Amino acid sequence: MKEAPPIWLRDDGTIVACTEKIKVMKENFDEIRQIAQDALEDGLLMEVSETQMREALHQLVESLVNPYQKNH
Repeated sequence: MKEAPPIWLRDDGTIVACTEKIKVMKENFDEIRQIAQDALEDGLLMEVSETQMREALHQLVESLVNPYQKNH
């Protein structure tokens, strides 16, 4: 089941409305979803716990670094 794409927001709450930006975000998330799905399926085929696979994928997302962090 595919989820509806989010409405992308800036930090100030305004909507990102640029068609090209939205298209890039959709393509990126489609690609990430497929890679994550493949990793989950591979792990399950190798008898890794589904719970552990999901936790590892969550940890991976949490470990991502924002290289554009604004200094306040």
